[in-house]
Amino acid sequence: MTSASGGADMVDWNLAVATATRLVRPGPEVSREEARTVVAELRRHALEAEEHVRAFTGMGSSSLMEAPATPVLVVDRPGWVRANVAGFRTVVQPLVDKLRARRTESPGSAAFASLGEKATGVEVGAVLAFLSGKVLGQYETFAPAELPSAPDTPESLFAQPRRGLDQQPGRLLLVAPNIVQVERELDVAPHDFRLWVCLHEETHRTQFTAVPWLRDHIQSEVQDFLVQTDVDPTALMDRVRDAFGGIPGLGGRGNGSAGTLMEVVQSPAQREILGRLTAVMSLLEGHADVVMDGVGPAVVPSVAEIREKFQKRRDRGAGRLDLALRRLLGMDAKLRQYQDGAVFVRGVVERVGMAGFNRVWTSPNTLPTKEEIHDPAAWVARVIG
Repeated sequence: MTSASGGADMVDWNLAVATATRLVRPGPEVSREEARTVVAELRRHALEAEEHVRAFTGMGSSSLMEAPATPVLVVDRPGWVRANVAGFRTVVQPLVDKLRARRTESPGSAAFASLGEKATGVEVGAVLAFLSGKVLGQYETFAPAELPSAPDTPESLFAQPRRGLDQQPGRLLLVAPNIVQVERELDVAPHDFRLWVCLHEETHRTQFTAVPWLRDHIQSEVQDFLVQTDVDPTALMDRVRDAFGGIPGLGGRGNGSAGTLMEVVQSPAQREILGRLTAVMSLLEGHADVVMDGVGPAVVPSVAEIREKFQKRRDRGAGRLDLALRRLLGMDAKLRQYQDGAVFVRGVVERVGMAGFNRVWTSPNTLPTKEEIHDPAAWVARVIG
């Protein structure tokens, strides 16, 4: 994770990893033998889920280009942190380049920049430590080819060997300690719950491997978003003051809301880009939820019980602090994406069937708009006719 920029990044990524690894909460207690069993079962379920997802969705058929399978990695919490830091560095490169250019125009800023990188590294590490205990699985779209190795610690019992990874972009991560922890909290059948989780995450992998333009489209949107970032500290502080000025008790009149960290610093151009990204992510998340529940009854006997308990857990959060952090980090928005996207997918499938719905994967022009996510009939009228 050593920076090749000689300190020119906006985040000290090494410090972010070290901070997150130090702060990450320990996972559930398991024996070495139980950990091996969980890892092996998750690998089997990932392979099994791929067949179920492709059969249910029709993706990967002759109508959609089928790419080679991407790696499936079963990781622990520190492994998830390292994988995501590696992906973040790839995604934020346009913003890093912009900051470097600004520094060359500002003599004497290098020393302050170094301090800022370390402070941001600690902040990013703290956020990653929090999130590392929440994520069950993830298709890492912008992953580099190799995952940095983990030390041999008790927490790394779940981490699988990292040999033989190909150069295919993207990889599927399954966070074993979190899956075990949630299945215990919900008191559900472990075998059923693990397969149910794999169905959701495998849907994401299928989306990106069967639709070859999707990754480049999202990456282009994200990089356009970052290029539009105003790196002028004065402008950013003005937006922060405007956002928090609308909160009662902080000097405001109560007409606004701080929203998420992303919303606080957005420019008008970024809001437009984010609207398109929100629609795409709602589609992907909702589609995965529909698939996992559609396949579930045939292969997961206790799917109804799992869905009911999991939805209650998702709605209530773990406590007041957890709810506050979820809102600040935008996790509440992600939960709405599951709900809105699932309503859209079901609404389209009811009207034109799964084959008609799969027209959504034809090109960026056939993706739903932010408005169409809430109006499936409008998308059908525009795309299907």
